[in-house]
Amino acid sequence: MLDLNQGQFVKHVVMHPFEGFEDLRWKKKGSMRIAILILFLLFFQQIAYSRLYGFQYYSDYDKIFNIIPYIFRSFVLFGLWVVANWAMCTLFDGEGTMRNIFIYSAYSLIPYIAGYLIGTLLSHFLIMDEYIFIQTFEILGLCWSFVLIISAMKAVHQFSFGKTIALMLLTIVAMIAMLFLLILLLTLFQQVIIFVLSIYTELSYRFRV
Repeated sequence: MLDLNQGQFVKHVVMHPFEGFEDLRWKKKGSMRIAILILFLLFFQQIAYSRLYGFQYYSDYDKIFNIIPYIFRSFVLFGLWVVANWAMCTLFDGEGTMRNIFIYSAYSLIPYIAGYLIGTLLSHFLIMDEYIFIQTFEILGLCWSFVLIISAMKAVHQFSFGKTIALMLLTIVAMIAMLFLLILLLTLFQQVIIFVLSIYTELSYRFRV
């Protein structure tokens, strides 16, 4: 088994997904700091893809910048994935901890982030007829990250391939359910605030009168 440091293991798992995550698990070289850094890179990539893409491809940018959608598409969705995956793995008797799920999932995002950042950079140099080269980087990064996340979940939970796919599908279902409950909770909380504010306004008016 390879004797690599934490930084070298990142490259190892990206280049050798089928054995890299197994080596990472047995060596216990996963770094939470690196995983958090990757998550912030995902956040930056979401902003760059939406706001910094070449104007010849996207010329209708919103004039008002709203950071909330980018936080949702990076931090919130990733957090939901980690929590939902950990919840589902307890039903399947998986061995993964929430910390390892967080680290392994973050490592799996590297090709996706890199592919779209490269595509964003190339969009300022390549013309529309050469868009196929940009798409190649983006699609390759997305597909390679998909391979990595399967290998990561298989290694972290010590499941078979079929059981890993089933777990990932159930994780997505759980994420949708959690999103629904979160939206319902926020809506209820908003209604409570409106109700309290209306009572406060009414009482204030009556006391003044």
